[in-house]
Amino acid sequence: MSQILQPAATALTDNVVAVTVPADGGWLGVLRTATAGLAARLRFAGDKIEDLRIAVDEACAMLLVIAPPGGQLHCRFEIGDTELTVAISAPVNGKKKLPENSAFAWKVLSGLTSRVDAEQSDGRATIRLVTELPTS
Repeated sequence: MSQILQPAATALTDNVVAVTVPADGGWLGVLRTATAGLAARLRFAGDKIEDLRIAVDEACAMLLVIAPPGGQLHCRFEIGDTELTVAISAPVNGKKKLPENSAFAWKVLSGLTSRVDAEQSDGRATIRLVTELPTS
């Protein structure tokens, strides 16, 4: 008997939405769509929506490389007063690590968002993307 995995989306508060999907490239479309939908709802311009979608996709790709088979990607969108923070995390497979911050992928993320940072501890890696909210 096969089981169909479905993404879990939870509205934690009015300003936080969390989406969890299997750590598999086939599920990244769900996170890209959630990102674009939320950015559109927050009235981001079309090019900024695409930048954010690409940034989330790139961050997820970095995490997929170090995630164990059967792991999950957890994406948390937090709407602040002046910025949107997207924190994407995954368990880490063994001693694998995120790329060094001088890697090309980090330059891409830095160019697409206002700020980017990452941490890896206790068997979990998290990448945070911060983008300023549109004014008016």
